[in-house]
This record gives sequence, C-alpha cells and structure tokens, in this order.
Amino acid sequence: MTETLSWDGSAPPSDRTETSRPVDTGLAVPGLKVRATAVGATGVTVRTTARGPGVVLIEATATGPDDRLPTRLRVEWRLPCTGASAYWTPDTGHRWLPPSWNRPREASLPKGAPVGSLVGAGDRALCTFAVGEPVLPVSIGEGAVEETGEFSFWTEHQGTELRLLLDLSGRHFADTVRAAAAWWAAELPTAPVPDAAFEPVFCTWYTLHLAMTAADVERLAALAAPLGFRSLIVDDGWQTDEDSRSYATTGDWRPAPAGFPDFAGHVRRVRALGLNYLLWHALPFAGERSAAAGTLAAHSLAHLAKLQTHVLDPRSATVRAHQVERLAAAVEQHGVDGLKIDFIDTFARAEAATGSPEADCDTVAEGVHRLLTDLDTRLRATRPEVLVEHRQDYTGPGLWPFATMVRATDCPHNATENRTRTADLRLTAGPLAVHADPLTWHPDESPEQIAVLFQSVLFATPQVSVDLAAQRPEQLAVVRFWLSVMREHTGVLQRGELRPHRPELGYPLIEARHDGTLAFGRYAPLPAVVTGEWHTLLLANADPDPQVRLVLDGPPGPLTLQVRDCTGAVLSEEARTPDGPELVVRVPTGGLLTVRRGR
Repeated sequence: MTETLSWDGSAPPSDRTETSRPVDTGLAVPGLKVRATAVGATGVTVRTTARGPGVVLIEATATGPDDRLPTRLRVEWRLPCTGASAYWTPDTGHRWLPPSWNRPREASLPKGAPVGSLVGAGDRALCTFAVGEPVLPVSIGEGAVEETGEFSFWTEHQGTELRLLLDLSGRHFADTVRAAAAWWAAELPTAPVPDAAFEPVFCTWYTLHLAMTAADVERLAALAAPLGFRSLIVDDGWQTDEDSRSYATTGDWRPAPAGFPDFAGHVRRVRALGLNYLLWHALPFAGERSAAAGTLAAHSLAHLAKLQTHVLDPRSATVRAHQVERLAAAVEQHGVDGLKIDFIDTFARAEAATGSPEADCDTVAEGVHRLLTDLDTRLRATRPEVLVEHRQDYTGPGLWPFATMVRATDCPHNATENRTRTADLRLTAGPLAVHADPLTWHPDESPEQIAVLFQSVLFATPQVSVDLAAQRPEQLAVVRFWLSVMREHTGVLQRGELRPHRPELGYPLIEARHDGTLAFGRYAPLPAVVTGEWHTLLLANADPDPQVRLVLDGPPGPLTLQVRDCTGAVLSEEARTPDGPELVVRVPTGGLLTVRRGR
C-alpha cells in the first residue's frame, strides 16, 4: 500500500484495479455506511450473517484476478461520530479519538491484534470490530473525519477472502471486545492452560538485571517461596557473564560458565523450594559476539546496531532449526518448567523485502508461525504442561496455542500504566493468564504505596521484582497479604467477567464478577455501583480518599463488613443492615473491604 494520506477517512489508493460494492448489513444504525472492495480483481461478493442483536459478520470474497500481484480485500465503514469519548485498541495506546489521516496500524501474528472499539458515554461501544485473520498482516485505518464529523474505519489484507465482525449492539465496550475474542476462540486451535500459569511469579529482572549468579538467584528464590510465590522467572543475564545492557551475546543460549557452572543442579535446587522455573530467551536475536551470528547472520532481517544484535529471519529453515534446538535445551537438558519468550514483536518491526536466501514462505508472520509451531511441539514432547510467557504487544489470537500467559509490557514503577495494560490484555487474551509487568519499588517505599501497586494489577497474575532481603517486615507483610488475596480469589480476579470503566480516564474503577463474588478496584474517589446477584463483595481501595461509597441497586439485607489495612491487619468488623441505596465505609489507602450477605 502507498503512504498517501487519506484526508476523508478512506483507504489510500492502491494504483491497481479496484472493484467495490455497498454492503447492506441489515443493522438499523442511522448513518452507517459499509463498502467492500476487491483490489486486483474484477469482482467482489459479500455475505452478511446476523450474530445477535446489533452484531453482523461480513464475509467478502474477490473473484476474477486482474493482475499478477496477490489479490487484496478491503472493507470500509463509517458512522456519525456522536457521543464518542474514547477509542480503544489492544496495544494500550492513547485513548483519545485519532484523526482519520493518522498512519494506519498493522496487526499480524508477531504484533498486535486486529480489533478496536469506538466508545461512548457510559462505556457503551458505539462500534467494535474484529478481523478473522490470525496470522497474516492486517492493515487498519480508523479515525474522526474533520470534513464530515463521521468516524471512519477500514481494514484490508492479502487474500481472496476477508471476514469482519461488526458489533453495534451498544453494550459495554468490554463485553463487545470479549465477544470478539470469543469469536476468534471458536475458530482457532487452543492448548490447555495449567493452573500454574495463574500463580504469583517472582522475576529477577528489575532486582538483578544482568548482574546475576546461580547463588543470587537461589537466595531470592528461598525468600520468595515462603511469601506465596509459585514460579520464578530468571530473566536476561543467565546466558552471559557480561553485565552491560546489550544483546551482543544472545543467540547461543548456553548458561554463563562463571555465573552458572552447574545449571541443571541450580534448577533442581530452585524447584525443590516449590517454585516453577522459567528461563528468558530473546527469540529473534543473534548477538554480534555470539557464535550463532557466525552462521546465522546471513539469514537475518536486520541488524540493530544500538542493541548489537541481528534479527533473524524466521522464514529460514536453518534459523528455525537453530532456535528450536537451543530453546528446547532449557527444558530437555536443564529441566526448567517453561520459557519467557521475549521480543517476538521485533520480527514485525524488522520485516524487510530482503532476508534469508532460503526463505520458504512469503511473509515473516508465516515464518514466525512455523517457528512457534515447531518449538511448541518440541517443548510439549518433554513437558506437556510447559509454561510459556509472551508479552504485549504480541497478543493476537494466532499466538494463543503457543503460550500460557501474556504480560504487560515494561512499565517499571508505573501503577497506572500497569493497571491499564493488564485490563486491556484481559479483554483479548482468550484462555491465557494475564500477568502484570513485575512490580518494583524503592527500598524506602511506604507499605501503603506498595499495596497500591498490587491493587493496580488486582485483576491479573502478580509478578514482583525487588530485593526481598532488603525489605522491612512491614513491607514483606504487604507482599504476603496481597499475594494471599490474589491467590484466594483467582476465580473472580483473574478468571471472572471483567469490566474496566472509563477508558478515556485510564480505568479509575474496575470490576469483575464470578460465581456470586463481586470485586472492585477503586483508583479514584468514585462510587462503586453494585448490581446483580452476589454473596461476597471485595473492594480494594488504591485512592487516598478513604470514604468508600457503595451504591446498591436494592436492599441487600443484613451485611457483615470487614476492613483490613495494607498489611492485612483487621481494623474493624461489624454488622449492618442498610436502610437506603448507599453504604459508606472507611477503608484506608491500600486496604481491603470485604462485605458478605447474611449474618
């Protein structure tokens, strides 16, 4: 596609034969206009299928190829931009409305997901869409049109068929995005996700960075296990005795001889503490000072000089065989429980017209798919319940079979960003466990603010990376308490029906419900509106305002209230029977309110 700006919200011209036709969606939405276009073909047919009130599946098919280039299909649609307050995408970018002349985004297997939602007042989705292409690149244009006051969308990809799900039902935007993910899930293979993927993780990265030895890791593991952590991620540094922040030694994936002289014995000692062991690998890289670069540099997509590494071309069978062999060695030879697979999105950023001379597929996305398929088969042959972490923003549905958890991208010390990113991931992660970026804090941080960090990722699996030996008793008490809360209530917090509110404000209130339990994370002085049936209510107060208001939809009857502080100490327990629609309870910053129906 060309880089020509499209001021009116339409897709840029292709300079090829384009055959278009309007699409009758059957939806009673004033001002909605939809058009399907075949690029490089003389005909296009369209089938629409209603999938519920306000929801339609559009399937466009190109006929009569007109040139030698691959056929492409495009669907464009627009509607009045009235009442819009936010635009949601899965990469947790800005939430304000983009202009129609913004550069299109691209989603493919290594990067992003083809979904978006225009959100209006009351968190109502004005239009949510998803494309049924899990592997190949999908171009997406979206934005407000200055001249017409409309919001325009278009999506296009290579092939003779394009499947687009449009949801204009007006439901809560989170419900519509989750429904789009369920549509993907119904049509894709999935792998079982073990319960271990949802258990708290200690990560070495922010604590040690590259300056680590087996003794350092074992010391932290021995402190982490009694606090309630159940997995350990040994991040970058295990494969090199250097401690500079470069990737020059990546690609060989062998334990550092000085720091980890007996790697299999080291792994056994950590696992004996009751911890699963996951090992970091940067999948695309062959560093400048690695032995791998000597044989694989000719099969690279790009050279990243600042990172001192080559980005290997996954379209090469030689590259795939090397990477599978070296990553599988961690499980087969060293006995680890899983892998943290990093930088998959770099494949998409480095994609170029050139690459390996032995490329056996057309696109890098297809090469990544083959690489991950081969790796998954090899890992599961040794460890069927292997744990594999991916990271935002390689989050699309095509990756679900190859991972068990997906983590928010790096945002150290940033509670707001961690909260927003984990909530976004929860909506599109399908069966995977969603993990927070590891929580880290200054040694002098207050217990209340440490609790706020945990509360900000209340609806995800927590990861932590601090020097546990340097923590004061009250700081450790916070860690122990909130890990216990998050483990005890995994059903509602991590697997429940999630509704983050007010995306344009960074989700100042998040709620989830599951099997009669209702949970709230309160990050601003807002009331929590309590609806539906429930027997237990949890509210974590991360805001400095201690006056927590619950707005009830009916008389709840007798209630038992318990308030705990940030360390889990009980501050009050009482029985109340509210005679009005509002309940006000004092909950300190970092504290937890538990309300149970009945005496």
